[in-house]
Formats: sequence, C-alpha cells, structure tokens
Amino acid sequence: MSGAGPASPGRSTAAAPPHGDRRREAPAAGSPIQAIIKDVGEIYSRLLDHRPVIQGEIRYFVKEFEEKRGLRELRVLENLKNTIFETNEHVLPKCEQAMHDNLNETFKRLQAANNMIHRLQEKESEVRKEGELQCSGCALSFCHAVFHVIAEMGE
Repeated sequence: MSGAGPASPGRSTAAAPPHGDRRREAPAAGSPIQAIIKDVGEIYSRLLDHRPVIQGEIRYFVKEFEEKRGLRELRVLENLKNTIFETNEHVLPKCEQAMHDNLNETFKRLQAANNMIHRLQEKESEVRKEGELQCSGCALSFCHAVFHVIAEMGE
C-alpha cells in the first residue's frame, strides 16, 4: 500500500490548497475595483484591440472585390454573347456560302476531269480495236490522242 490510508476523523476530506497556489477571490460586484477593471478593459479594447476595425475593413474589401469581379465577369459574358451572336448572324452564313460555292466549283472540275478521262479511255479502246498502228507508232498515236483531248478541254 502507498501509506495513504483512510482519512482520520479529525481532518476534513477536502484538501487545503498548497501555500503557493492561492487563488484570488473575485471582488464583489459593487466594489470600486470592479468598475476600474471594466474601464481598463474598455480602454484596452479601444486602443489596442484592432480586430473589430480590421474585420470591418476585410468585409468591405471582400464586398468591393466581389462586386467588381461580378461586373468584370458580366462584361466578359456580354462580350462573349456579342461575339457568338455576330458569328452566328454574319460570319457563319458567309463561310457556308463560300464553302458551297467552292464545293460546286470543285465538283464541276472533278466532273470535267472524269469526262476527259472517260474520253481518253474511249479513244484508247478505239485505237486498240482498229489495230492499224504498229508498236512504235502506237505510242505516238496515243500521245496525239491525249493531246487532242487536252486541246478540247481548253476550249
């Protein structure tokens, strides 16, 4: 056992605070010291405690920042809306028309090239059927036919 037994009948069960650990008793509510402490607390908070002022400034800054940011974002969105509207109303139809015109022109050229190749093939088959040209003259005749078809295209 530790040597601490049950409390003896002559001692109280509540231990007295050690000599160096005395706590101050709170002054009575109506005492003049209480008013002085209150005044000192108010003076401290007015002179040395800047938290309320800083918090107010922070709230003001955040409010101004959010308003300016909101206006800036509103302007950006308005500019985007105008750009999209202009693109849809003006640029897109111009691009569609240019694409349509160019595709039609390209399609016509492809048809002409296809017709030329078809005529070349017909002439080549005619030359082969006739069989009147000899091997050395055949190449010359074919070149002549190609030249003739190209000349027709230029007209």
